Amino acid sequence: MADVLRVFFDGEAEVAVRGLWRKLAKAGLPAPADKRPQLTLAAASAIPQKTRDELRSELEMLAMPSLWLRTLGTFTSTESVLMLGAVVDGELLAVHSAVHDVLAGKVKNPSAYYLPGSWLPHCVLAQGCSDAEIVTGFTALHPVEPIRADVAEVGIVDTRTGAVDVLL
Repeated sequence: MADVLRVFFDGEAEVAVRGLWRKLAKAGLPAPADKRPQLTLAAASAIPQKTRDELRSELEMLAMPSLWLRTLGTFTSTESVLMLGAVVDGELLAVHSAVHDVLAGKVKNPSAYYLPGSWLPHCVLAQGCSDAEIVTGFTALHPVEPIRADVAEVGIVDTRTGAVDVLL
């Protein structure tokens, strides 16, 4: 994917997630210490400027809920991921649905992982893990304390360059 719509967390939540990343790195896992903690709402090969402008307008009208990151889990797509799952509530689903209403039919090659009904809201703790590393990660972090994350910023990240187009 080239364009990814991401939610970035407030400073306190960012510090808490980075603390988890440090614990994982100390345990030998590939934790993403060079990135900002985030949650992905949508991804596509391209999100055109006109659609970005529509997203910006939509996001300005929405009440962005606080996120509760509390479920330590794992999933496999192209590579195994250790994650901290967000509590899914009506407010979060409403924001996600509104975003996808704007994107529908206007982006190239949307990722099915992030479409309504398929989306698993989460913050990546470690990616590209072996089965043994997943077990090590659970051991290093369990039990994990819930993290309340307020939304500090929403932006589209160009995954090729790392550039962020801030929308909110």
